[in-house]
Amino acid sequence: MRLRALLETDVLGLRLLGGEDELDRTVRGVMTTDLRDPSRYLSGGELVLTGLAWRREPDDSERFVRILTAAGVAGLAAGEAELGAVPEDLVLACARHRLPLFSVVEDVSFASITEHVVRQVSGERAGDLAAVVDRHRRMMTSGPAGGGPDVVLDLLGSDLDLPAWVLSATGRRIAGPGAPAPSPELPPEIRAELAGEHLAARRTGRRGPHRVTAANGATYSLFAIRSGESADVRDTVLSDWLLAVGADAGDWPEERLDLLHGVTQLIAVERDRRDAARTVRRRLAQEVLELVQTGAPPAEIAARLRVAAPVLLPGLGSAPHWQVVVARVEWGFTGPNGEDGQETSAGGAAGGGVSGGPVAQALLEEILVDPDATGPEPSDRIAVAHTGEEAVALVPLPAHPDGPPDAADSSTAGSGAHGSGANGPALDAGLHADALLAAVREPLSRGLDGDGRLTLGVSAAVPSADGLRGALEEARHARRVAAARPGRVCAAGHQELASHVLLLPFVPDDVRRAFTARLLDPLREYDRRHRAELIPTLEAFLECDGSWTRCAARLHLHVNTLRYRVGRIEQLTGRELSRLEDKLDFFLALRMS
Repeated sequence: MRLRALLETDVLGLRLLGGEDELDRTVRGVMTTDLRDPSRYLSGGELVLTGLAWRREPDDSERFVRILTAAGVAGLAAGEAELGAVPEDLVLACARHRLPLFSVVEDVSFASITEHVVRQVSGERAGDLAAVVDRHRRMMTSGPAGGGPDVVLDLLGSDLDLPAWVLSATGRRIAGPGAPAPSPELPPEIRAELAGEHLAARRTGRRGPHRVTAANGATYSLFAIRSGESADVRDTVLSDWLLAVGADAGDWPEERLDLLHGVTQLIAVERDRRDAARTVRRRLAQEVLELVQTGAPPAEIAARLRVAAPVLLPGLGSAPHWQVVVARVEWGFTGPNGEDGQETSAGGAAGGGVSGGPVAQALLEEILVDPDATGPEPSDRIAVAHTGEEAVALVPLPAHPDGPPDAADSSTAGSGAHGSGANGPALDAGLHADALLAAVREPLSRGLDGDGRLTLGVSAAVPSADGLRGALEEARHARRVAAARPGRVCAAGHQELASHVLLLPFVPDDVRRAFTARLLDPLREYDRRHRAELIPTLEAFLECDGSWTRCAARLHLHVNTLRYRVGRIEQLTGRELSRLEDKLDFFLALRMS
């Protein structure tokens, strides 16, 4: 019940002395006390009744009100029998702490007020419980088999006025309010923010629901949707769904929280059903992967692909092209300053005994879905297997009459993970590593922060089984290139393997460190001692191909100042930036540092 309802009940003899703006507070109980510190008996939401026996001097009022405010009580009602009128110092203290204050006339007993409040609160709780039971029954009969998560979310919106969305770990919208929606749709940047906040909360072990005020100023409550229990949160945190509710659950009663947890259990059933439906595709991918890795004849691989194609692209009617994506998730990945370390050996498990292969498999099945696609089913056209600590995805692309799609064509690399435009099928354009990375980096970096890392490699599209083995090796090598870069989430594509970066991942670590230290440490030390900017100047000079005027313009320097800095770089390193060999050494050192 609300405080306002008490004030409107004449028989209670309550008179408002302050806090008119706070009368919509919810009263969850009542307590009578004359203790100087009753905090150990308060749990929040009470109407406190007091005869003021605790007050011996004016300063006592401030201490008493501060204690009540810290305990989260709904309001204070002071009797007039002990002191007559309520003291002004108590009125002022309540005003300072925004605590509603009532006076109770002498001929109304505290027992009468207590009986009225208990009767009203108990009646409302009984009604709430009956409604919760009814909603559970309706949701159990409506979902998940009766329409999936959308039906359950529609009931939340219509019955409780709670807009809610089911999101993947990458922020993709799996389900949401139907039309007419009770609130505007979540934009992609807010979905990514909520997914990242949820992953960070889960990784740090905070109890849900997690309350988040997003960049749009709205408050959301995030509930985990878990597909099975695991002893280690790292097994599932990167692939579990979450329920985002457009409300602050901080002051919800237990009955409503129980209802929302029941909703997550219903949606988890749908998630498990979806996972079970993937069994055939996973088995097909595993068979093809084993054939490719063991060097089976192309004709045998092609036969297996002909079996897989109708399952992955139903109704297409022609053999597709294929791309291969390799992913690796590593835990316990920390280096100097708690940031990046080196990846574990190919045969070793990910950090802390968590097997990286299944984690990467479940994650790839989500990552490779176009982020603009909704619903739980778009991943039906992606087959992912895992071997050792890596996961391998076979991504079918519809055959183009003029040859394989150009996955490296930046003109098709739109906002989606597959480089598709807003109106075209995502798989038609092929996968592009940069777009794939941009779609998932923000939320997944939050889930990996501290000790985890994800690296991805993307092959070129191949038109037949003859090229599949090469595509697998190409994707694996691209992933190793990505692993040589800093960051929690990194990706590289086949188009990068035609440049100098092809060699960098294979430079031994000690050689890499010695080479970069010899060239760059004198410059870093000089920058540190003199607050100079020799390293940024070197980078800009190389990016401008040694052009003095273009580099000076980029750095907003006079050409003479630039010449001074370059001269200082040459003096400290013993190199000459007019020589091609020295330029190349500096360039590689900067890339490896």
